[in-house]
Amino acid sequence: MSTSSIPLPTANPASLRQEAGVIGLVGGAHMISHFSQLLLAPLFPWLKDDFNASYAELGFLMSIFFVVSCAVQMASGFVVDKFGPRPILFGGLALLGLAAFGFSASHSYAMLAAFSVVAGIGNGVFHPVDYTLLNRKISAPRLGHAYSVHGITGSLGWALAPAMLVPIALAFSWRTALASAGTLAFAVLAVLWINRDKLALPAMPVAKAGAPVMEGGSFGFMRIPAVWMCFGFFFFYAIALSVVQAFAPEAARQLHNVPLAMVAMCLTIYMVCSSGGMVLGGFLASDPTRCERIVGIGFGIAASLALVLALADVPAWAVPVFFGLMGFSAGTGGPSRDLIVKRATPANSTGRVYGVVYSGLDIGQALSPLVFGTLMDRHQYAGVLVGLALVQAVLIASAFNVRKVRRTVLATA
Repeated sequence: MSTSSIPLPTANPASLRQEAGVIGLVGGAHMISHFSQLLLAPLFPWLKDDFNASYAELGFLMSIFFVVSCAVQMASGFVVDKFGPRPILFGGLALLGLAAFGFSASHSYAMLAAFSVVAGIGNGVFHPVDYTLLNRKISAPRLGHAYSVHGITGSLGWALAPAMLVPIALAFSWRTALASAGTLAFAVLAVLWINRDKLALPAMPVAKAGAPVMEGGSFGFMRIPAVWMCFGFFFFYAIALSVVQAFAPEAARQLHNVPLAMVAMCLTIYMVCSSGGMVLGGFLASDPTRCERIVGIGFGIAASLALVLALADVPAWAVPVFFGLMGFSAGTGGPSRDLIVKRATPANSTGRVYGVVYSGLDIGQALSPLVFGTLMDRHQYAGVLVGLALVQAVLIASAFNVRKVRRTVLATA
């Protein structure tokens, strides 16, 4: 019977300096991926006027991006496993840069939609590529820290997009802002190209006698229940993240009379504190056997804080503090979350598994606004925060179910 296993480590682990170089290069590429997810959203006020488009039409561009990214992510894992991650990574970055320049030159809504497709294709390759590189090139004692850096750079990419694009748009134009984004993407691509030797994969080690292997050909991993449990985990994780990014700050403002200037700080504080939590999470994940407990505690605290915001009388000044605590708690589970997937991944199938599992992120981000946006339109602000808490509770159950399913498979093998 097929089972899951942890990919075998390389025979000669690299030095700290070598592995830090790989982590930095992969993290820089991941930052551009998240940065590119928010290329258009900060510029909606300018695009709305210039293209005479509604916010619904502009929001649909984001839906195009994530739907395409989801489809590409599921398929790109197979390509990564066959051809290696390095050329796919270079192609993804080039497409993101091309899309940014395409947005800057667009003169119709159709052009914006077309380049949203290009950007979605480019974005869809990153998780299969990144985790194949990290799992194959980083030694086990440093892998938790590698996942921590990977998560932090993604959060920094989200934070960088509005911080960079809006001031440039105000000083020059939205076209200049998007052209600057394209320049940044190609600059990072140039750095990776110069250091391309660091991203070359070592030869796959020969499996030890008696080691579990995947049966059933290229699609055999799809029969592993733990893989689909991980997919479900990331689906609900994306819903929770989407709620925090799009609706939770405004819902808290309506419930607790928070000043607009302070509301604007909530998401920034959440993301910064989440990055701090990921640093701690990298150390906590040094023991893979406690990953599920770390995720459970982190999201349990975050869910409790969301319920307090929804149901208690919280002073306005404390709302950003609650968002910071939520971000830190959820962030501590980030590296352990990625290790849960690694432990469910059959040897030699990293790209395929991560491609399928992380497509749950895109699906969750595409569907979440439909549900929670409706609650906001109906002024169910407490319902938004209660829903956030419930989704975080589902994440806890999902993490432990992955372990339960994995142990069941191993016991019956």
